[in-house]
Amino acid sequence: MAKNNFRPQKFYDYEIVDYKNRVVGQIRIKPSGILWSPRGTHNWLGISLTKFDEFMKEHGRKQKK
Repeated sequence: MAKNNFRPQKFYDYEIVDYKNRVVGQIRIKPSGILWSPRGTHNWLGISLTKFDEFMKEHGRKQKK
């Protein structure tokens, strides 16, 4: 008899809101990349994790944890 187990999430979605708590877009984190959807659209713009890594190394700012 097989044991039950947990299935990992395929992606994580987060809403991005402005200072008035209005949604400005949505970001989706997937194992293969990162997607962005501006508010009011059903189109997603994506970037691979490799390209995201390159972008962050070039443009990212060091942050405190």
